[in-house]
Order: sequence, then structure tokens, then C-alpha cells
Amino acid sequence: MKYEWVLETADFLREKGISQPETAIVLGTGLGRLLNEMEVEVEIPYPDIVHFPLATVEFHDGKLVYGKLNGHKVIAMQGRFHVYEGYSQAEVSFPVRVFKALGCERLILSNAAGAINTNYKKGDLMLLGDHIHLQGG
Repeated sequence: MKYEWVLETADFLREKGISQPETAIVLGTGLGRLLNEMEVEVEIPYPDIVHFPLATVEFHDGKLVYGKLNGHKVIAMQGRFHVYEGYSQAEVSFPVRVFKALGCERLILSNAAGAINTNYKKGDLMLLGDHIHLQGG
């Protein structure tokens, strides 16, 4: 993916009213309820966003949501993209590059994943040492 596309997408989002989000959140499956806590200012379906991939996984709504969460400007992805859907690493990481171009300083990645460690309970937080190379390739 071309860096020019990152800049074009960021400009497009600014034109739609998204400005200087402090934090970007990539919501995992089943975690879209966080949006109920947001003061939503802008919602844009992925197909309407220039150069954006499309979410194809069941229960991933496929929209970008911008607003305030506890007084902080936040941009959230409701639905994300995966290498196993046929997307390249560049396509999967494209939105994060756009968020940085918009001025985001923090990124929160969430997911609803199982684990083989039986001590983990539903809702437990886990810290990842590497968020890029989890899919191989």
C-alpha cells in the first residue's frame, strides 16, 4: 500500500469531521459495546472510506467511529481486517498508519480470543509482546 494512500485517507477523514484523535481503539469481536459509552460525533462505514479495506468476518460491523470517551477524543474501528481473510500485512496495518497520520498517540488493540491457559477467565487482560508477527508470514 502506498504512503500517499495513508495521507489521502487521513485527509478524507478530516473532511468528514475527524480531527486530532488522541487514542485509536481496534475493537475485537463482541467488544463493540464500548461504543455505547462514547459520545459519537462521526460514523463512517468502511466502504465509504477511500482506500480502506472491507471487514468480512461475521460480527465485524465495518465502520469507523469518532467521538469522545470519558472526555478524550477517540477513533474506534468496529470491525478489523485479518491476514487469514486474504489481506496483506500492509492492508491489515493500513488503518493504524492512518490513525498516526491523524495525530493519534495511543493505540489500544482488543480482541476476544480463547487461550489454552485454564487460569485465564473471560474478560482477563493480557499484554502482548509483539502485535505485528502473530499471524506468521
